[in-house]
Amino acid sequence: MMAVVNRVGELVLERRGVEVVALDLRGIYDAADYFLIATGNSDVQVKAIADHIVAELKLEDLRPDHVEGLESGRWVLIDYVDVVVHIFHPVERDFYQLDVLWGDAPKSVFDSGVAKGYEG
Repeated sequence: MMAVVNRVGELVLERRGVEVVALDLRGIYDAADYFLIATGNSDVQVKAIADHIVAELKLEDLRPDHVEGLESGRWVLIDYVDVVVHIFHPVERDFYQLDVLWGDAPKSVFDSGVAKGYEG
């Protein structure tokens, strides 16, 4: 599963997404193992990042179970069941603060497409 998380992080960075983090929710949350959270600097960029993830993972035979928010581009959720991707406009990310809400989860920060390790 971590391979999917790493791949999504790489795809986000390819579209110049920022503040890319993965939260390891195993043992904390039953509905998903990981959240990957990222920010796009505009509605257009948020949509572009989401479209890129969905298109590239389809080429790898991974299809989302559910996608929400693509029309507005403020907060797009892409649900791959065990991995849930959240792509936010900066205002929305600041408002919802998923990083803080799930602050007990080990966090991995992405830089240049590679997870830099979980912080406890």
